[in-house]
Amino acid sequence: MTIPDVDSVKKYLLGLQDSICAALSKEDGQPFVQDEWQRAEGGGGRSRVLEEGHLFEKAGINFSHVSGPGLPVSATAHRPELAGRSFQAMGVSLVIHPRNPYIPTSHANVRFFIAEKAGADPVWWFGGGFDLTPYYGYEEDVVHWHTVSQQACAPFGAEVYARYKKWCDEYFFLKHRNEPRGVGGLFFDDLNEWGFEKSFAFMQSVGNHYIPAYLPIVQKRKAHAYGERERDFQLYRRGRYVEFNLVYDRGTLFGLQTGGRTESILMSLPPLVKWRYDWQPEPGSAEAELYEKYLRPQAWI
Repeated sequence: MTIPDVDSVKKYLLGLQDSICAALSKEDGQPFVQDEWQRAEGGGGRSRVLEEGHLFEKAGINFSHVSGPGLPVSATAHRPELAGRSFQAMGVSLVIHPRNPYIPTSHANVRFFIAEKAGADPVWWFGGGFDLTPYYGYEEDVVHWHTVSQQACAPFGAEVYARYKKWCDEYFFLKHRNEPRGVGGLFFDDLNEWGFEKSFAFMQSVGNHYIPAYLPIVQKRKAHAYGERERDFQLYRRGRYVEFNLVYDRGTLFGLQTGGRTESILMSLPPLVKWRYDWQPEPGSAEAELYEKYLRPQAWI
């Protein structure tokens, strides 16, 4: 059995954070502010946040590497083989909340987990993906997003994109709203059946394809004029983002359950958001089109 190279994974993740920050900062014209932190129970990380930028109202790109002598009961209830093992969890997680409602919000995450104990093989896996949450739909943007998603998966098998696209559609779904969070992308977890080298290579491919998937959409929509109506709808739809992250998101729940750094865990939340009672879009409007055409899982390519 190949022993996972934890140091190589960490080196890649730190470099990925650097490259994504550089690309987005160059596009926005504002720098990210870095906050390095340590976790008393083990590990730490560096959070980078760009707030009140020219394009990005809030962009958070977080690297974390946390460790501990054991996992909470909530984390081992469904994985009893993890009980009694020390663990390390590391990853890069990001959420971009643009100012312009015609630029979609986007999220990406790549991560690695390993649990060990003396006299036993380590238990490890990779996970991650990226997804897109538009406020106003453009089919060409969604097609581009999914085309790059498919390109990230192509070297690993013809069926990989379809499998992880379907998982993304199912995972980023708000059951209490009966609607998807956005137009999907990729989601994978518990990946180890390919062995360490191939699984690590796939995680890197997903991480490396995020900027080629997202940045062209930003560049295409950043000059689009908008008014109070579009901004109001954006803030309303951001409420769905908050609901998903606080109710369903595995990374958020794992971080809070393992005593993670709350400030970094919740950096994914938008700076401004609103809720309304039983609001419905005007029939035939661009807002209605989002629900009728785009918030429906489908084959985009």
